[in-house]
Amino acid sequence: MSVADKTEKKSGGLGETVSVIVQALLLALVIRTLLFQPFSIPSGSMRPTLLEGDYLFVTKWAYGYSRYSMPLSPPLFAGRIWGSPPERGDVAVFKFPPNPSLDYIKRVIGLPGDRIQMREGLLYINGEPIQREKVGEIDNPDVTEVNRPVDVYRETLPNGVSYQTLDLTQNGFADNTQEFVVPAGNYFMMGDNRDNSTDSRFAPPSGVGFVPEENLVGRANIIFFSISDGASPLEFWRWPSSVRLMRFFNPVH
Repeated sequence: MSVADKTEKKSGGLGETVSVIVQALLLALVIRTLLFQPFSIPSGSMRPTLLEGDYLFVTKWAYGYSRYSMPLSPPLFAGRIWGSPPERGDVAVFKFPPNPSLDYIKRVIGLPGDRIQMREGLLYINGEPIQREKVGEIDNPDVTEVNRPVDVYRETLPNGVSYQTLDLTQNGFADNTQEFVVPAGNYFMMGDNRDNSTDSRFAPPSGVGFVPEENLVGRANIIFFSISDGASPLEFWRWPSSVRLMRFFNPVH
């Protein structure tokens, strides 16, 4: 084999490798943009439904696509395309309205035109109280983030969606609010950890306020990994004591 043949073979091998890498990156970009995006839970606002250290997949097609569906959120178009409105009770990832570089995750409580209010810890939608019942206590700091028993309530929304909430403090600072009227094209979001959630009950810039439909990123779908104690998934030596195996592949409700 001549030197030229060897050079051509090496060049061909390098070009093929680069091509495979580029194709893999493009495929990953398409999947992340159009299908699924991994998301990690950074705070305790959705306890007990989601815990810090949960890693989940978000379905990107659930609500259609906006500029925020793509990496770096390029302003290619306004509004949403192929959009489907979220349902009341969905756990949704969205861009924080005062700072769209930040991802938030909350539960969809109010739809456009709804009237939302908290009275003595009870949620009212359009003037009617939702069904709420105490189902017990949780005395597990990994779930509640406090070293004492915490009351747990089950709420059921008018469309039948049911989930658990924590009540860390009786008569907490956000247990009584004004009545909010959700504007057209916006949603009212709340955390399940009602006394530890900066959500639509609080106005920007520190609170979420109303969330424009354009800011929706996707619907939380399934937990694929979970680790406690602030450990990183890369710290595999901590897995035996910190991995929450019972949360793997749990659907998000």
